[in-house]
Amino acid sequence: MNASPAITIRPARPADVEIIAQFNRLLARETEGYELDPATIFSGVQAVLNDPHKGRYLLACANEKIVGQVMHTFEWSDWRNGELWWLQSVYVDTEFRRRGVFRRLFQHILDEAKQNPNVRGIRLYVENENRRAHQAYEELGLEHAGYFVLQHLFEK
Repeated sequence: MNASPAITIRPARPADVEIIAQFNRLLARETEGYELDPATIFSGVQAVLNDPHKGRYLLACANEKIVGQVMHTFEWSDWRNGELWWLQSVYVDTEFRRRGVFRRLFQHILDEAKQNPNVRGIRLYVENENRRAHQAYEELGLEHAGYFVLQHLFEK
């Protein structure tokens, strides 16, 4: 295993839309065998970058090269009278996996969440069969929440 690179974390900027959309396409292909429509994912990423109420992306950089990402969105919990931060679109460039990149992204978000008095917790969802991701997240202290996620999607 290579030595861990010096990783910096920064918020995404509008100019990062292409790499974020590319990472999302790679993520969908790798984890679910799903091909995202390039125009749709580009517009979806752009919508987040243009509206902080939708969420935000944080990027992991090694020597200015973007090597990882996470998007986090917000859910209001009336049961907890506070926010839950959902982590989504987690991706690390294949050359930088198992080198602490996601750990840095996660720790950055965790530190911010702990300092924010309105945040009650962090959640993420991961594809059922992605056992490697399950293990990585559990090693960071995340626990199975006991929920079964259901959905009804609309094709538009």
